[in-house]
Amino acid sequence: MTPRAIIAYVGVAALAAIFATAAPRPAQALSCTFSITNIDFGTIDLTANTTFDTTGTLSITCSGGTHNSTARICPNLNAGSGGSTTGDPRFLLNGTTRLNYNLYSDSARTTVWGSYLWGFSQQAPTIDVAIANNGKGNGSATIYARVNSAQQTLAPTTYSSTFSGSNVQIAYAQSSAGTCAAIGATNSTSVTFTVTASYPATCTISASAHAFGTVGILTSAKTATSTLSPTCSATTPYTISLDGGTTGATDPTQRKMSKGSERVTYGLYRDSARTQAWGSTSGVNTQGGTGSGSSQSFTVYGQVPIQSTPSPGAYSDTVVATITY
Repeated sequence: MTPRAIIAYVGVAALAAIFATAAPRPAQALSCTFSITNIDFGTIDLTANTTFDTTGTLSITCSGGTHNSTARICPNLNAGSGGSTTGDPRFLLNGTTRLNYNLYSDSARTTVWGSYLWGFSQQAPTIDVAIANNGKGNGSATIYARVNSAQQTLAPTTYSSTFSGSNVQIAYAQSSAGTCAAIGATNSTSVTFTVTASYPATCTISASAHAFGTVGILTSAKTATSTLSPTCSATTPYTISLDGGTTGATDPTQRKMSKGSERVTYGLYRDSARTQAWGSTSGVNTQGGTGSGSSQSFTVYGQVPIQSTPSPGAYSDTVVATITY
């Protein structure tokens, strides 16, 4: 082989190598993975008769497909294990007891996050993820959740719903495939997450002032009433006690209103005849009830008995009402 022949051979080999390096690699199929955080409302109080909000996050990782393009994600969320009868609301369950809530695609919580693959009208949002020149793309979306108001009659417990299997059908394709309705179940995959809310037994109580008004010489009994208003979770038993006031009376009929060192004796009672004293000894002179989830009302009957009349002025006492549940 002559030197000229060797040079020609090397040149041809180098040229072939250049052509091989420049040849485009075949495109990989689009592949996306997903995760959804658990959605936890935490501790809620249905007696407040208000809404409770929280959020979850859908995370998306894609690779392959057409570079410098867009992957279209169709995150279909069905009813969950709690079910739904119309798509709005969904239900969190404890046994057969249902707590109304829903999932939304907007922060105003007006657009239900639904599915193109269930029988209701609410649809899934469309999420587009940019696929970069390196064939990779990432995205995320917030899932907004709300427990509805006007559910005070539900009993305190923990409510939940699980999304898995056919309840989470996340489809995807290149955006050129069209709308999510057109994509349907293409590449459909599932992840698992739960939605939970904890409603513990709860009680609050408020009271109106107990005013005997302006009285003269205490030669006859003076009466007045006030109102105690407990609000307890439905089915929750409770007891209301009244302490002995600022002088620490152990006899509920012998509380004292004070003006300096002077006193006016009075009593508080559970009945209009003023024979059942209202005090703080459980099972003896306290008042019991069972919560309904809404405000309830109890009348406190007061009486200033006949006694020696102290000097004129304003006499007062502070009594603490305690609700135990």
